[in-house]
Amino acid sequence: MKFFIHKLGCPKNDVDADYLAARLIAAGHEPVTDPAKADSVIVNTCGFIQDAKQESIDAILELARLKRDGGVQRLYATGCLTQRYGNELLGDMPELDGAFGLGALDAVADAVTKASRFRQVIRQDVRQLAYLDWKSRFLTDQLPYAYMKISDGCDRLCSYCAIPQMRGRYRSRPMESIFSEARFLADNGKKELILVSQEATLWGSDLAGRPGLVDLLSGLDRVSGVEWIRLLYLHPARTSPDLIDYLASDNKTLCYFDLPFQHVNTEMLRLMKRESNRNTIEKLLDCIRERATEAVLRVSFMVGFPGETEAHFSELSDFVREHRFHRLGVFLFSAEEGTAAAELPDQVQKLVKIRRMDDLMTLQQEIAFDRNNSLIGQTVEVIIDTVDSESQAVGRTRGDCPEIDQQVLVSGHNLEVGEICRVRVDGAEGYDLIATKVTEKI
Repeated sequence: MKFFIHKLGCPKNDVDADYLAARLIAAGHEPVTDPAKADSVIVNTCGFIQDAKQESIDAILELARLKRDGGVQRLYATGCLTQRYGNELLGDMPELDGAFGLGALDAVADAVTKASRFRQVIRQDVRQLAYLDWKSRFLTDQLPYAYMKISDGCDRLCSYCAIPQMRGRYRSRPMESIFSEARFLADNGKKELILVSQEATLWGSDLAGRPGLVDLLSGLDRVSGVEWIRLLYLHPARTSPDLIDYLASDNKTLCYFDLPFQHVNTEMLRLMKRESNRNTIEKLLDCIRERATEAVLRVSFMVGFPGETEAHFSELSDFVREHRFHRLGVFLFSAEEGTAAAELPDQVQKLVKIRRMDDLMTLQQEIAFDRNNSLIGQTVEVIIDTVDSESQAVGRTRGDCPEIDQQVLVSGHNLEVGEICRVRVDGAEGYDLIATKVTEKI
């Protein structure tokens, strides 16, 4: 049987899809890159916010056309949305032949093998998601980087977030399992490992002996073939001086701080249940800048949280203007069913949320463009992600995560995917840098 997996949502969800693909291949099935050529199509859904839910539903309806046209035999859904709303999906969408929750790899493989129509939801207890103990993974691209999960679930219970309802309590992935997958990825040409989770800074707290994140990073540093390690999702309340010192020291982990601050106003942070306030955030920034002078700061904020006033938003804008972050993301508050924030008074109108997001991104755009212009004439290190021709390629600096940060358009000779080289920045076009290779491989 031929199968196609339609990936939606975050990199963590993409990794789940890779594990599912490996399980299907082990059962004797063949992956295809065109859904129209598949016997079974699986939509790996996202259920984080309303827009993501709608995208998942739209994808199911779009792919259902292939089934009606007589090519695709079975259409299944899996992932976060089916974990939480599987019964509703099956009830409202007769196009689906089955809905599977998170980690139900064996059940999906069995359904595809039998070409079965399961009008029921198959879930596993989220506390027993054994797929975190890596066995195999199917890689679908030739990119020099790969995302790798180090945990699942979350204990934070932020008032706006439904993740604990879908993915359960925080569970660290065993260290040796992570090392095994890291070696596998390195053996398959991955030079950069991007560690993803709901919260990296909590890793190891639930394991025997309580190893810490620095212990994990130190072990990954010894994996041959890996050149860069990028750490995502550092909770501001748990980003310790020891971790800052490690990221600033001479090792493979990049000095890249991905910090979801969400806001800076103390009252907003209290209502969000973020376990931080303006004072602790500013102390953290001071600590990073003192101990890690080469740090790249990528921060994210939420606008339109219930009760956010123009004064609160002005405070946030002034904070961004003062700190001039290297990278910044902005998200609209989404009132998710079952979360405390959805029931709060003073919900902000959508048009106001959009205007605040646009204003903050316009402010950050000016900062980002100024930073890029200041790099013209300097030499920086990049990794080559794709090669367009013998003398044209696209890469990233140490301070740029794929898919969310900016790119470097590189000219030069003998450019190769995965090559880490030095380039001279010749110009800037908005968020992208224009550069020329000036050294051979390093």
